[in-house]
Amino acid sequence: MRAEDLLPDHLDHTRIDGVLVRKGSVGAFLANARVWSDGDADARAQAERHIAEALPALRALGLFEVLEIRDPGLRAWVAGQG
Repeated sequence: MRAEDLLPDHLDHTRIDGVLVRKGSVGAFLANARVWSDGDADARAQAERHIAEALPALRALGLFEVLEIRDPGLRAWVAGQG
């Protein structure tokens, strides 16, 4: 499967199991995970909010079923978000 098979170029979102998944969700998570691990307290708090908002979509994609978050603190925080 290629990216365009999942979400064609002319679309910016799709629904998976009723959950809205926007194009860029995984990339945004990766960027926020880096900030969470390396940022100051304010940046980390903002990254947490953004990650929390994206978790339903990331779970609908099955991201955490095939990939494990390497940072143990972030992995525990994500697991604790329901």
